[in-house]
Amino acid sequence: MAAHSQYGELARQLSAIGAVKREMGRMLPQDCPPASAGVLTLLDRHGEMRMSQLAELLAIDMSVTSRHVAHAAERGWIERKPDPADKRSRLLRLTPSGTALLAELAERYTAALARYLDDWSDADVGQLTELLARLRTSFGDCRTRAHHDFTTRTPAG
Repeated sequence: MAAHSQYGELARQLSAIGAVKREMGRMLPQDCPPASAGVLTLLDRHGEMRMSQLAELLAIDMSVTSRHVAHAAERGWIERKPDPADKRSRLLRLTPSGTALLAELAERYTAALARYLDDWSDADVGQLTELLARLRTSFGDCRTRAHHDFTTRTPAG
């Protein structure tokens, strides 16, 4: 097990990742905020779905999800159609325009990472990717985990 000081440094480094995420977000087109890119990415990964499922995957409130969906739909990136199983519900899915935008975003992100990490070895990039995937796995599905009151827990608990 790592020393307590190592966990403190890891926490500081993870907090600083916010700056990296903000820089990557600046590469998005002006009319595509990070939340819209997240909506498109989830629809691409999981296929068409109801708004409630999207809200759950985003781990945000339905009203916020609805605003993100409206933004993407207004730009023609997603479509909302009646759910044949429940006419009161709507299914969301990517349009060809949304798929094209995702391909453009992937290219921008890949090019930016290649530029910022041009002095990294392939092995270093691979190791970072592997460790980040392992970190995500260790945390599990944070969306389904109840909120914990860490003030009443011990570091070992």
